[in-house]
Amino acid sequence: MLTEQQRGQLDWQKTDGLLPAIVQHAVSGEVLMLGYMNPAALDETLASGKVTFYSRSKQRLWTKGESSGHFLNVASITPDCDNDTLLVLARPVGPTCHLGTSSCFGDAHHEALFLYQLEELLAARKTADPASSYTAKLYASGTKRIAQKVGEEGVETALAATVHDSEELKNEASDLVYHLLVLLQDQGLSLQDVINNLKSRHK
Repeated sequence: MLTEQQRGQLDWQKTDGLLPAIVQHAVSGEVLMLGYMNPAALDETLASGKVTFYSRSKQRLWTKGESSGHFLNVASITPDCDNDTLLVLARPVGPTCHLGTSSCFGDAHHEALFLYQLEELLAARKTADPASSYTAKLYASGTKRIAQKVGEEGVETALAATVHDSEELKNEASDLVYHLLVLLQDQGLSLQDVINNLKSRHK
C-alpha cells in the first residue's frame, strides 16, 4: 500500500489538486478505468479499502460501486516516477463499467487476460451439471482422471515437438494448458499460485 513517504511526495499542486488514478485489475492486469483523486479521496480509499474518487461532475467524493455494489477493493496504490499519477491495483466486485463490461475501455484487452477469463470459466464449471460440459464431466470424474489427462497431454505435446509438427504442437500444448488449469482448480489452486511460485524462484 502507499507509504507515508510516498504520500508526502505526491505533487498535488502540479495537477491542481486532482491526481489521475489508473485502476488496473490486481490479478489479470486488465486496465479497468481512469478516475481522479484529491487528498480526501485518497484518504478515504486508504481508510475504507475501496477505490474512492473525487467526482468532477458531482463535485464530491464518490466511492466506485456506492450505488451499484460493484466496488473496487484496493490491493495496492503506487505513484508514478513524477509523483503526479497513481496506479491502483484492485479486485473488482462485478463489472467496472456502467455499461456492464469488465473495463471502461471495452475490447482493449491484453492477450494474457484470456487465461484469467478461462480460469474463471473453469472455476464456474466445478459446480455445473456433468452433462452440461466436458469440463464439468472432468471434475465429476475425479482427481485421478484429471491428472491422467494432464499426463497424456504432456506426452502428446512432447511427441509433437520431437517430430517438429508445429501445428500439432500448438494443439497439444493448448490441450495441456487447459487440462492443467482444470487440475489446479480441482486442487484448490490457481494460475496465480503458480506465477507467485515462479516469481519466488526467480528472486
